[in-house]
Amino acid sequence: MEVLVGVTLLALLASLVIDSGRRQLAAVKVEAAARRLGTLLERTRDRAEQAGSPLVLPLQGEGGLEEEVLEGDVSLALDHNMPSELRFTANGLVIDGGTAVVSATGTDLRRCLVMSLPLGIVRAGRYEGDPAAGPSSSLCRPDRQL
Repeated sequence: MEVLVGVTLLALLASLVIDSGRRQLAAVKVEAAARRLGTLLERTRDRAEQAGSPLVLPLQGEGGLEEEVLEGDVSLALDHNMPSELRFTANGLVIDGGTAVVSATGTDLRRCLVMSLPLGIVRAGRYEGDPAAGPSSSLCRPDRQL
Protein backbone atom coordinates (compact mmCIF):
# COMPACT_ATOMS: atom_id res chain seq x y z
CA MET A 1 0.00 0.00 0.00
CA GLU A 2 2.83 2.43 0.84
CA VAL A 3 4.57 1.69 -2.45
CA LEU A 4 1.33 2.36 -4.35
CA VAL A 5 0.92 5.74 -2.62
CA GLY A 6 4.57 6.60 -3.33
CA VAL A 7 4.28 5.69 -7.03
CA THR A 8 1.05 7.71 -7.31
CA LEU A 9 2.71 10.77 -5.77
CA LEU A 10 5.72 10.44 -8.07
CA ALA A 11 3.44 10.17 -11.12
CA LEU A 12 1.51 13.26 -10.00
CA LEU A 13 4.71 15.26 -9.51
CA ALA A 14 6.07 14.11 -12.88
CA SER A 15 2.89 15.21 -14.68
CA LEU A 16 3.08 18.64 -13.02
CA VAL A 17 6.70 19.06 -14.08
CA ILE A 18 5.96 17.98 -17.66
CA ASP A 19 2.98 20.36 -17.92
CA SER A 20 5.04 23.24 -16.54
CA GLY A 21 7.81 22.46 -19.01
CA ARG A 22 5.38 22.50 -21.94
CA ARG A 23 4.01 25.91 -20.91
CA GLN A 24 7.53 27.25 -20.52
CA LEU A 25 8.56 25.91 -23.95
CA ALA A 26 5.50 27.47 -25.60
CA ALA A 27 6.30 30.85 -24.00
CA VAL A 28 9.92 30.63 -25.21
CA LYS A 29 8.67 29.88 -28.75
CA VAL A 30 6.45 32.99 -28.66
CA GLU A 31 9.34 35.17 -27.44
CA ALA A 32 11.69 33.83 -30.14
CA ALA A 33 9.13 34.29 -32.94
CA ALA A 34 8.41 37.87 -31.83
CA ARG A 35 12.16 38.64 -31.85
CA ARG A 36 12.47 37.14 -35.35
CA LEU A 37 9.58 39.30 -36.53
CA GLY A 38 11.09 42.51 -35.15
CA THR A 39 14.51 41.68 -36.54
CA LEU A 40 13.13 40.89 -39.99
CA LEU A 41 11.23 44.17 -40.17
CA GLU A 42 14.24 46.21 -39.06
CA ARG A 43 16.62 44.32 -41.34
CA THR A 44 14.39 44.82 -44.39
CA ARG A 45 14.05 48.54 -43.67
CA ASP A 46 17.83 48.85 -43.28
CA ARG A 47 18.46 46.92 -46.52
CA ALA A 48 16.20 49.31 -48.46
CA GLU A 49 18.00 52.31 -47.01
CA GLN A 50 21.48 50.90 -47.65
CA ALA A 51 20.64 49.85 -51.21
CA GLY A 52 19.00 53.19 -51.93
CA SER A 53 16.09 51.44 -53.62
CA PRO A 54 12.61 50.42 -52.49
CA LEU A 55 12.01 46.90 -51.18
CA VAL A 56 8.90 44.79 -50.79
CA LEU A 57 8.50 42.15 -48.08
CA PRO A 58 5.66 39.71 -48.90
CA LEU A 59 3.73 38.35 -45.95
CA GLN A 60 2.98 34.92 -47.39
CA GLY A 61 4.78 32.53 -49.68
CA GLU A 62 8.40 31.53 -50.01
CA GLY A 63 10.69 33.97 -48.18
CA GLY A 64 7.68 35.81 -46.80
CA LEU A 65 7.31 37.25 -43.35
CA GLU A 66 5.04 34.46 -42.05
CA GLU A 67 7.40 31.72 -43.22
CA GLU A 68 10.42 33.44 -41.65
CA VAL A 69 8.70 34.12 -38.32
CA LEU A 70 6.85 30.84 -37.81
CA GLU A 71 9.60 28.61 -39.25
CA GLY A 72 7.09 25.84 -39.95
CA ASP A 73 6.15 25.42 -36.28
CA VAL A 74 2.46 24.45 -36.24
CA SER A 75 2.09 25.41 -32.56
CA LEU A 76 2.81 29.08 -33.42
CA ALA A 77 0.30 31.52 -34.89
CA LEU A 78 0.77 34.97 -36.42
CA ASP A 79 -2.26 37.25 -36.57
CA HIS A 80 -1.90 40.68 -38.18
CA ASN A 81 -3.72 43.55 -39.83
CA MET A 82 -0.97 44.29 -42.35
CA PRO A 83 -1.43 44.29 -46.14
CA SER A 84 -0.21 41.37 -48.24
CA GLU A 85 3.10 43.15 -48.83
CA LEU A 86 5.09 45.57 -46.70
CA ARG A 87 6.73 48.30 -48.77
CA PHE A 88 9.85 50.16 -47.74
CA THR A 89 11.12 53.27 -49.55
CA ALA A 90 14.67 53.92 -50.71
CA ASN A 91 15.29 56.21 -47.73
CA GLY A 92 14.08 53.65 -45.17
CA LEU A 93 10.56 54.92 -44.66
CA VAL A 94 7.62 52.54 -44.42
CA ILE A 95 4.61 52.82 -46.71
CA ASP A 96 2.62 50.02 -45.02
CA GLY A 97 2.44 49.35 -41.30
CA GLY A 98 0.26 47.56 -38.83
CA THR A 99 0.09 45.31 -35.82
CA ALA A 100 1.15 41.68 -35.57
CA VAL A 101 0.44 39.28 -32.69
CA VAL A 102 2.42 36.07 -32.10
CA SER A 103 0.86 33.32 -29.99
CA ALA A 104 1.27 29.60 -29.37
CA THR A 105 -0.83 26.74 -28.12
CA GLY A 106 0.01 25.89 -24.53
CA THR A 107 0.57 29.43 -23.22
CA ASP A 108 -1.48 32.56 -22.59
CA LEU A 109 1.47 34.77 -23.56
CA ARG A 110 0.86 36.79 -26.73
CA ARG A 111 3.55 39.15 -27.99
CA CYS A 112 2.70 42.04 -30.27
CA LEU A 113 4.69 44.31 -32.55
CA VAL A 114 3.40 47.58 -33.92
CA MET A 115 5.15 49.13 -36.93
CA SER A 116 4.29 52.81 -37.18
CA LEU A 117 4.21 54.96 -40.28
CA PRO A 118 6.19 56.52 -41.87
CA LEU A 119 9.39 56.01 -39.89
CA GLY A 120 8.92 52.27 -39.43
CA ILE A 121 9.54 52.37 -35.69
CA VAL A 122 8.71 48.98 -34.20
CA ARG A 123 7.48 48.73 -30.64
CA ALA A 124 6.96 45.42 -28.90
CA GLY A 125 4.76 44.48 -26.00
CA ARG A 126 2.24 42.08 -24.52
CA TYR A 127 -1.05 41.81 -26.36
CA GLU A 128 -4.08 42.12 -24.09
CA GLY A 129 -6.88 41.96 -26.64
CA ASP A 130 -9.41 39.27 -27.41
CA PRO A 131 -7.78 36.44 -29.41
CA ALA A 132 -10.91 36.11 -31.57
CA ALA A 133 -10.88 39.79 -32.61
CA GLY A 134 -8.42 41.29 -35.05
CA PRO A 135 -5.24 42.90 -33.71
CA SER A 136 -5.31 46.50 -32.56
CA SER A 137 -2.27 48.66 -31.82
CA SER A 138 -4.01 50.20 -28.79
CA LEU A 139 -4.11 46.75 -27.11
CA CYS A 140 -0.35 46.22 -27.43
CA ARG A 141 0.76 47.21 -23.94
CA PRO A 142 4.34 47.87 -22.82
CA ASP A 143 5.87 44.96 -20.94
CA ARG A 144 8.51 45.44 -18.26
CA GLN A 145 10.06 42.07 -19.13
CA LEU A 146 11.14 43.33 -22.56
